[in-house]
Amino acid sequence: MASQVRLRLLPNARCLFDEPIQVKVAGLRSKQVVTMKARATDERGMVFSSSATYKADGSGEVHLDKDPSLSGSYVGVEPMGLLWSMKADSLHKRFQKNNALNPHVVKFSVHEEEGRTLAEETNERLLIGDGVSRLPVKHGNIRGVMFTPPGPGPFPAVLDLYTFGGGLSEKRASLLANKGYVVLTVALYGHEDMPKDIKEINLDYFEEAIEFLRKQDKVGGKGVGIISLSKSGDLALSASTYLSGVEATVWINGHCSNTIFPLHYKKSLLHPALLFDTGRIIPTESGASIGKYAMNNPKLEENKATLIPVEKAKGKFLFLTSEEDLNWDSKTCMDMLVERLKHHGKDNFESVCYPKAGHYLEPPYGPYCPSSYHGLWGQRILWGGEPRSHALAEVDMWRRVQEFFRTHLRCEEKK
Repeated sequence: MASQVRLRLLPNARCLFDEPIQVKVAGLRSKQVVTMKARATDERGMVFSSSATYKADGSGEVHLDKDPSLSGSYVGVEPMGLLWSMKADSLHKRFQKNNALNPHVVKFSVHEEEGRTLAEETNERLLIGDGVSRLPVKHGNIRGVMFTPPGPGPFPAVLDLYTFGGGLSEKRASLLANKGYVVLTVALYGHEDMPKDIKEINLDYFEEAIEFLRKQDKVGGKGVGIISLSKSGDLALSASTYLSGVEATVWINGHCSNTIFPLHYKKSLLHPALLFDTGRIIPTESGASIGKYAMNNPKLEENKATLIPVEKAKGKFLFLTSEEDLNWDSKTCMDMLVERLKHHGKDNFESVCYPKAGHYLEPPYGPYCPSSYHGLWGQRILWGGEPRSHALAEVDMWRRVQEFFRTHLRCEEKK
């Protein structure tokens, strides 16, 4: 490596996963053309990488926050482009970073046109901040992980329904805990001693999780928040509609009906399942399919029992959806939820639609995922969206989620 070339990550090479950094290169020749690269490995050992070509200024410097990429994984001025544009070495693979104890380690490097490495630096992107505690939870029926901020509290509490399916994803929960929330993320099946498959879902499980959260010593406030994504969106709607103690619910690219599995509460059926027809899944030349039109129509008379009566909820809602969600038609679902609430004279909601964004809206600066295997559809699915627009949507989404919880989760001392 050329010792005079310096690659700097500011303000620090060690930061939180959802924090932006400034990438700067100095010591190049005036107007020298170089390739910037980023490379990381996820928890399964899958390699993700990106590259972009830059021309140094007259002083031999490249600043990613003001200089445009000329070609590569993206073009134009994109300060965090090397992160969100990273792609897996294999097709249809989604970036997996689920254990909060494992940082997202990214190696940045600068190369001559001939390929020789001029400088490199490692960015350690932490999921769990200093002083935040991580506690595996095995209490009653609950299986999950709880994150608690440092300090005496009291803190507001959030139940994170990140994914539907086996195992746990701790990423979003730990990042929210860094912002000052006690966050519990739970599994529904396939985790530890839980069944590998289920045929129905019981709302009692979420009631137990909410009660567990509210009893924690550092938790204050009258109720909890819920944050969801995809299938867990309708579970969040049901929890906020039928259970007490839910003050604020974030719904991200979910559904307006109870989907896939019947929903029970206190041993009684609350909602049958809105099902799907795999014959309406559209294959594409990419090897992944479009699932947007597979779900049955919730507006049809035979499906109306699946619709969740959100107008009965006492808390606030934040609906966030992507216009180009190809997993299912979450935009129409959001419109139906908004219309239903307005029809009942409710104004307890905010709604945002992101043009050119795809299904998986996550905390920002992770690799954009165009397609991966879908457990419920049983095949590879296109998630939709355009990478740059999706990355911008994630930044805005994450800001709105934090503002929403700050506004609507009132934290008071326990009496």
